[in-house]
Amino acid sequence: MIHKAGFVNIIGNPNVGKSTLMNALVGEKLSIITSKAQTTRHRILGIVNNEDYQVVFSDTPGIIQPAYELQSSMMDFVKSAFEDADVLIYMVEVGEKELKNEAFFKRIIHSEIPVILLLNKIDKSSQEEVEEKIAYWRNKVPNSFVYVISALEKFNVETVFYKIIELLPEAPPFYPKDQLTDKSERFFVNEKIREKILQQYKKEIPYSVEVETEEFVEEEDIIKIRSVIMVERDTQKGIIIGHKGSAIKRVGTEARKDLQTFFEKKVFLDLYVKVNKNWRSNERQLKRFGYKD
Repeated sequence: MIHKAGFVNIIGNPNVGKSTLMNALVGEKLSIITSKAQTTRHRILGIVNNEDYQVVFSDTPGIIQPAYELQSSMMDFVKSAFEDADVLIYMVEVGEKELKNEAFFKRIIHSEIPVILLLNKIDKSSQEEVEEKIAYWRNKVPNSFVYVISALEKFNVETVFYKIIELLPEAPPFYPKDQLTDKSERFFVNEKIREKILQQYKKEIPYSVEVETEEFVEEEDIIKIRSVIMVERDTQKGIIIGHKGSAIKRVGTEARKDLQTFFEKKVFLDLYVKVNKNWRSNERQLKRFGYKD
């Protein structure tokens, strides 16, 4: 029997729907989704297994011009996605032109591996505008297979999935067939808490935050978790905690609900806030949080 396997890496500008697509393709909520740009900081793998194929999807940070060390590390994750892809998914939305990074765009149009260009969020556009955009992108990225989709509504996602299978090389599986992702349970706890912070705080706060889970103890009927929310300044600590602890309590409640769904088990979640000055520009701290090797 022929077995296909390969890495399918999703790239594009911030906020075009890469994480929504990844979750739709994998069938699990692995990547956090918010309306804010730069929600995804890491490269997250989601693995889809079948008897005769294994697709390793990879969600990557939105492509930006880095302003500080953390963002440079995020762009390194994007570079690595170019290097090991068997199929490249380039995602755009109606209304945008091209990647904010010209060097990355050139790599796409000169790619020797198959490129699938997905025009997302078409539910917000007229038929005429969509047809115009299809023609534009076919001309702009002539080496690509162009599809229109709505990742949120899962429109045309299945068609794209079958095209991916068709394009994959013959290969044995890269991971055990029962594996869903390359990330640890603690990673998903951190991301779930960070998602709630992105949703509930404004301006710079969400981008100054990192979450570290210090304790993850799974018992028969409950998981006990202790996590630390790190901020860069004392003033940010006060905002995260809120009046009489109301803000952090809300984050904890919302995160706990989602974690109980994710782990299918009762969760006790204990949250603390610490100041970790300028961690986003500190190489040692970025290594500690998994942004650098």
